[in-house]
Amino acid sequence: MVSDNLVLIPGAGGVGRTIFEQLRTQQVPVRFMVRREDERAAELRALGAEVVIGDLTKPETVAAALQGVSRTYFGMQASPDHLLAATVVASVAKEYGKLDALVDLSQMTVSQMTATSTEESYQQRLHWLAEQVFDWSGLPVVHIRPTAFLDSPLFTTMPAQSIRESGTIALPFGSGRTSPIAVQDVARVIATVLNDPAPHIGQVYQLTGPRSVDMTELADEFSRALGRPVSYVDLPQEAWTAQLPKLGIPPHVEQHLATMAQLHRANRYDRTAADVERVTGIGPQSIEEFVAARKDFYLG
Repeated sequence: MVSDNLVLIPGAGGVGRTIFEQLRTQQVPVRFMVRREDERAAELRALGAEVVIGDLTKPETVAAALQGVSRTYFGMQASPDHLLAATVVASVAKEYGKLDALVDLSQMTVSQMTATSTEESYQQRLHWLAEQVFDWSGLPVVHIRPTAFLDSPLFTTMPAQSIRESGTIALPFGSGRTSPIAVQDVARVIATVLNDPAPHIGQVYQLTGPRSVDMTELADEFSRALGRPVSYVDLPQEAWTAQLPKLGIPPHVEQHLATMAQLHRANRYDRTAADVERVTGIGPQSIEEFVAARKDFYLG
């Protein structure tokens, strides 16, 4: 028996957890598929979610998790297994599932890519290929393409450190412009689609913040949010990239962040779109609003 609106969410954290918080307010039932039993799994159960153990790269566990599910979200943290997982989910859902919607979290960079472009990161290439797989599958797919996340280390961990030390945001973006978006706003769009997918099937939604800014303008928004002067320092790419291992992130993620910096400098992130407001009726939060809500984090 397939529930009319049971949603499958892989993973216990990140965007998926925020989607769940949105769906809870709409009383949409959610099943999480997590890799292990731990405190986060127990917390999700306590909040009313169903939790099963599984792995997006293992077809038998995906098939079990999809039983009774009518809608699924596909999203992962940056991983070399992204394409494998997407292929497993698409093939299993096509053979065993009875989905009304598969909502794929992709990246806005995909809209600027071709089958043979080489400027993008390996992770961005995996997103491009995963979109092809989902489209070829014939499943009822909705692609969500956010630009850079405000919640990423580029705009949180790294500037927090330099703001505390020197009142600066030190990035190698040059004069490139950007329109980062908060995870909360991306999750709000996805939750809206999952709650009532029919009007959205086959759509591709581009998600950005409310405006595109250069780095001086970004620093000004931080200044207003934090109530103290913040200025932008343009770092050489090599010097900035050398700092990435200090974040303790996998090499795959390091390469992705380094490429994002290069693409920012090349002005590839100078994009704005109205799809957040078009889908949800409410526009995305600004950089200033995002930072002001996390003032203690940035100032320490």
